[in-house]
Amino acid sequence: MADERLDARTRDKDRLPPGQLATVKWPVLHYGSVPIVDPATWRLRIFGEVERPFDIGWEEFSALPRRDVACDIHCVTRWSRFDNTFSGVPVMPLLERAGLKSGASHALIHAAPDFTTNLPLADLDRPENVLATHHDGTPLSAEHGGPVRLVVPHLYFWKSAKWVTGIEVMEGDWPGFWEQNGYHMRGDPWAEERFGRPDPARMRRGPRRP
Repeated sequence: MADERLDARTRDKDRLPPGQLATVKWPVLHYGSVPIVDPATWRLRIFGEVERPFDIGWEEFSALPRRDVACDIHCVTRWSRFDNTFSGVPVMPLLERAGLKSGASHALIHAAPDFTTNLPLADLDRPENVLATHHDGTPLSAEHGGPVRLVVPHLYFWKSAKWVTGIEVMEGDWPGFWEQNGYHMRGDPWAEERFGRPDPARMRRGPRRP
């Protein structure tokens, strides 16, 4: 059972972003095959531009305070699903525990097997964002990102990376997997930030590795 509940459903703008269609289904979309992530060996690493980098295993992660978040989800492929409840560990206390350095501005989310996606800290360090283990009271299936996926309700859902293994705090931005392949660097559904061009200078050295 979660320690608290937060309602992050949209109140300050149209609930359905432009160009979206509402559905009651939850389509399964991802690149490549579904990885098998064993909680017995899974670890979450918080590192980069932080004062106190750390990593924790499943037992410690599962004992952390939890939050239920009621939210809508919006996929860049133009479907939206209303009234979801994700349960998991809030992101903000994890970043606070690590201690952000003064120059930190962005984060790169790392996920199995080698997926990444980037977020400004202003979008990541928010109370409604959780590392979710459950959806509507049921453990997340592997297809939907279990055992742990990030949930960032106010951005397109590709930013809510499945199979999360780490948060790398950075000075400056760095494109993740889909961003290197033409998706927008931020992904605001109400601004229809679906596609964009990352700075070519960030691409020449190849993908960033933890």
